[in-house]
Amino acid sequence: MKFVSLLVVALFSCSAFAGTLSGNVKATGQSAVVLETVPAKTFPAPSQNAAMDQRGMKFVPALLVIQQGTTVVFSNDDSVAHNILWPNISGNKRFAHNVGTFNKGKTLSFKYDNVGNVPLLCSLHAEMLGTIVVSPSPYFAETDAGDYSIKDVPDGTYKATAWHNGKATTVTVSVSGDTKLDFSPAN
Repeated sequence: MKFVSLLVVALFSCSAFAGTLSGNVKATGQSAVVLETVPAKTFPAPSQNAAMDQRGMKFVPALLVIQQGTTVVFSNDDSVAHNILWPNISGNKRFAHNVGTFNKGKTLSFKYDNVGNVPLLCSLHAEMLGTIVVSPSPYFAETDAGDYSIKDVPDGTYKATAWHNGKATTVTVSVSGDTKLDFSPAN
């Protein structure tokens, strides 16, 4: 009986392996790497909000990667009013949105339910640009030095997308324990 119990425990632990997907995005500047399970699986939305500031006439951070269903709280630390909008999500203009205009010390928030690349603009200051990448899973990473690492990825097959300068490079990857995957996205 003990042998059967140990065998059952061993079988279940073998099917629950997880590893790290890591590699390099061969591009200058900030990039994001996100994983989508194949076939698609849904994940509960995070309970914690993410934050993006407008400070020094910039979006801070300039790149924010979040899981689908996350609410982002935008704050304004500049002495001038700012506006937050995006003309599309991954090129789909149906998802364009204007969050609004707000003054110093105020906040606005938005819940991101659509996955993809969100190019942020301030309609009052054309030089202000930012990006939010909305991942369909909790498996994502961002990098500004090229190297990325996504921990605790269950073994399986995924669509892996590297976002760089609003452009996507997608490949299929089979993760089995610690797996390496490099990207050479178009600039």
